[in-house]
Amino acid sequence: MSSLGELACTYAVLILHEEGIRVTAEKIATLVKAANVPVESYWPSLFAKLAEKINVDDLITNVGSGGGGGAAPVVATGGGGAPAAAAAEPAAEEKKEEPKEESDDDMGFSLFD
Repeated sequence: MSSLGELACTYAVLILHEEGIRVTAEKIATLVKAANVPVESYWPSLFAKLAEKINVDDLITNVGSGGGGGAAPVVATGGGGAPAAAAAEPAAEEKKEEPKEESDDDMGFSLFD
């Protein structure tokens, strides 16, 4: 259950930051409660303290670089991959050659034989 609480608090911090609202433990707890996610009472205050010490924009943009200091593991442990994936730059897609589908004739049988 703690990982669910961490994830909910992570999302709450990201929502508050995106809306330009100051991140506080009370606001995190309000969002988490509105989402009907049970969290331990200490998570909102820990995430609020974390948000005071770090630049959330830098954390979002550097999520894949591993250079987030002590803050990145805390946010990442909650399964922050979803927001991280949304915030990360899209990777250059390589064109993959699709394998040719084999027909039934190639396999030595047919549906109507």
